[in-house]
Amino acid sequence: MGYFDYSRESTSDIAFIDMKSFYASVECVARGLHPLKTSLCVMSRAENASGLILSSSPMFKKVFGKSNVSRAYDLPFDVHTRRFSYYNAKRQGLPVTPEFVKYIEAWAKATFIVPPRMDTYIEKNIEIQHIFQNYASIEDILPYSIDEGFIDLTSSLNYFVPDKNISRKEKLETVSANIQRDIWRKTGIYSTVGMSNANPLLAKLALDNEAKKRKTMRSNWSYGDVESKVWAIPRMTDFWGIGRRMEKRLNKLGIFSIKELANFNPDILKKELGIIGVDLFFHANGIDESNVHQPYKAKSRSLGNSQVLPRDYCKQADIELVFKEMAEQVAIRLRKAHKKASNVSIYVGFSKTEHKKHIQAQMKIEPSNSTKQLMDYVLTIFRKKYRSGAVRHISVTYSGLVDDSYGLISLFDDAEKIEKEERLQSAIDGIRDRFGFTMIQKANALQEASRSLERSRLVGGHSAGGLDGLT
Repeated sequence: MGYFDYSRESTSDIAFIDMKSFYASVECVARGLHPLKTSLCVMSRAENASGLILSSSPMFKKVFGKSNVSRAYDLPFDVHTRRFSYYNAKRQGLPVTPEFVKYIEAWAKATFIVPPRMDTYIEKNIEIQHIFQNYASIEDILPYSIDEGFIDLTSSLNYFVPDKNISRKEKLETVSANIQRDIWRKTGIYSTVGMSNANPLLAKLALDNEAKKRKTMRSNWSYGDVESKVWAIPRMTDFWGIGRRMEKRLNKLGIFSIKELANFNPDILKKELGIIGVDLFFHANGIDESNVHQPYKAKSRSLGNSQVLPRDYCKQADIELVFKEMAEQVAIRLRKAHKKASNVSIYVGFSKTEHKKHIQAQMKIEPSNSTKQLMDYVLTIFRKKYRSGAVRHISVTYSGLVDDSYGLISLFDDAEKIEKEERLQSAIDGIRDRFGFTMIQKANALQEASRSLERSRLVGGHSAGGLDGLT
């Protein structure tokens, strides 16, 4: 039995709404295709073999067994020829029988592979937000990501379903069904709803663990369902806040299920895991004090940027050029946040043809947000660690953030020169803020290896308007 008297806990009527395969659904609807019956995936960099699958339709997942965040080379067919890939199939342990090859090639030819259009998805998200606002005030809506969000319907249930003989659980079911219907009628997109007459956590768990499997694509979990449903979640990693690393830490404490977590000693959890352990204990018991109206905002401890290069970069000068551009971009974000960094780290991921271990290195520095200084630090770390090899993935991260008012000037520093550089940086930042990042660019932005101009046209790291993809 649990520790809690749920009659003492606060209650809210929450709907957590998720757009089913959002990017893929938007692309299906745009082509007049059924989102649930069409095999389609949205692939970043669809023109090369290492494309990243950002979203895929339910039919695509069913046929090819691939979730989002897979690569083109993980598919059992070549994205260009649509022919069966014996190499990929064997690498994944798939059968290579004539029947299976025929099955895959038939579906591959019928599959749409399209590039992302982030501006289109944002526009569609705004349209869906307007639908939400027909049922709740803006203050009662909390977007969780571009394709999902919470709606607190506590104050509006009685308005839409005034019958006093109907329970709040039934009213929440009715209103949630109406929201689903409106989204589908106005956008053609199907949605899944997790509901709770208790709190946001239980609504999220209901969506992730039950709603997606039901015909109505809706499910309600409240306090009365904690022991029968929350504790029965089969895999610990299916629980909000528990990833593989946390699962291993819990396993070391002898905890192998949500039920065991809910009935474990919270003092030991706090000692071994800190405040996160206490949070997990309460969550496993269905207790959640988060508020849709006052969402928790984590303090940023670092700022960074990463990118997968469009091709293998083999020349050190070309790799350094991209590193310098990224060092500048993150430095601009530092100054906007009025912060300085006291730690610089880089990541270098090699092409899969290299069979080399990635490079990850860092160095402590005097707090700075100077583009020139941070650029020099990034290149220093890179040149110290890199020897050779084709590179495909790089990142730059600044951490150990302090307020930009913090500064140390030694007797060997030229204070006048430092002040002059700061004024120049401030002027450049101001022009870019007003007229766009590309208004002022270094000459090396015109080099073939440069990514600066290309990335300035991206939204969320992907094409804003889309390119001609593979169909």
